[in-house]
Amino acid sequence: QVRLVEFGGGLVQPGGSLRVSCAASGFTFSSHAMGWFRQAPEKGREFVATISWTGKTDYADSVKGRFTISRDNAKNTLHLQMSSLTREDSAVYYCGRSVYNTITTRTGEYDLWGQGTEVTVSS
Repeated sequence: QVRLVEFGGGLVQPGGSLRVSCAASGFTFSSHAMGWFRQAPEKGREFVATISWTGKTDYADSVKGRFTISRDNAKNTLHLQMSSLTREDSAVYYCGRSVYNTITTRTGEYDLWGQGTEVTVSS
């Protein structure tokens, strides 16, 4: 079955760290660029980070220097390490599969999404 399953979300205090992950199955994970997006209540889905099939990365300005995207092709898993979290980072985080193998920042260039994992930053 072709799917993405996110996990690792939860409640974290401002200034804290959290890692969310995404397990891929049913397709050749290593051949695709992958990405993380997020959606806060009453807002559109926004780009967070992307990683190419070779490991090249790109980030939204709002998370640059605080978040790190990585992939483990042997385990078909995508990660997003988040640090120095603020309330503005609270959202449902989605991983997506790009139709390309290079870094991809637009939602329209992703053809497979997981169900999302919720991250809440609150004291």
